[in-house]
Amino acid sequence: MNAHAQTAPSTARTALVIHGGAGFVPKETLSAADEKDYRDTLNRALDAGNAVLQKGGAAIDAVEAAILVMEESPRFNAGKGAVFNAKGGHELDASIMEGHTRRAGAVAGVTTVRNPIKLARAVMERSPHVMLAGAGAEAFADTQKDIERVPNTWFDTPMRRKQLEEAQKKEAAQKAAVIQGDDGNVRRYLGTVGAVALDKAGHIAAGTSTGGMTNKRWGRVGDSPIIGAGTWADERCGVSGTGWGEFYIRANAARDICARVEYTNVPLQKAAEEVINKIIPAMGGDGGAIALDRDGNIALPFNSGSMFRGWIRPDGSRGVAIHED
Repeated sequence: MNAHAQTAPSTARTALVIHGGAGFVPKETLSAADEKDYRDTLNRALDAGNAVLQKGGAAIDAVEAAILVMEESPRFNAGKGAVFNAKGGHELDASIMEGHTRRAGAVAGVTTVRNPIKLARAVMERSPHVMLAGAGAEAFADTQKDIERVPNTWFDTPMRRKQLEEAQKKEAAQKAAVIQGDDGNVRRYLGTVGAVALDKAGHIAAGTSTGGMTNKRWGRVGDSPIIGAGTWADERCGVSGTGWGEFYIRANAARDICARVEYTNVPLQKAAEEVINKIIPAMGGDGGAIALDRDGNIALPFNSGSMFRGWIRPDGSRGVAIHED
């Protein structure tokens, strides 16, 4: 047993927290049917992850199970619902980390992998590396018989096509040289899915998956596949971020939250609020995060108007939410 594993307390309690992306989604833009579908999908993701935990499974298995449900949904900007890049294609990113061992795996810019979170885990467990990108990640996927491949057009959805068209029209009208967000606004739906789990052994894992930013160029990579920026787990704390990736990278946001818990012993909620709602906005960014500590405390800060999220606490209480209420 390594030093990290020795510090994890033994517990029969489990907890799970998930997100389906932060951003600005006005209530009036969601029909009752759409809202129900979002909430149903979040609940299915919670059920999938919790089923693993209740059977005594590992936190990393629960994280993967929960994220897979969201990757398969066209509602979220990950997997099937991935946004379009400027060329009309899709480039997907994902990462996963196991806290008590500090093992991690990530992929960036993959185009034919149906479930990037699976490939990220394969990088962690079956390669000597942490991150693989682009053609290299695809070549590694070629060696993994259990990684399902699809044509890039499989990720096409009408909603994402409309978002690309709107972003490009707005960009042309403004003659802007910047990449627009999902709806072309400063405060925008940022997408991304993630999960953090605590298992019965007291171990924590975290993972994040995304289609990136609508209309992105030049092989842009955000925070989601970067360990420490969009995903982090150690023996005390786990985080998955969702927001304007450039700022999360610059702030090393996910690791910073857990470092504050580790170094200053502040409560998880305070650490998460400080990073997400003070440091990131002060730099010019926005978004949210989900965080979980080894005592089962959960934090879900966001400053973007809404964040699709769900949780199951150690006492079994659960919920899903979209807006600030």
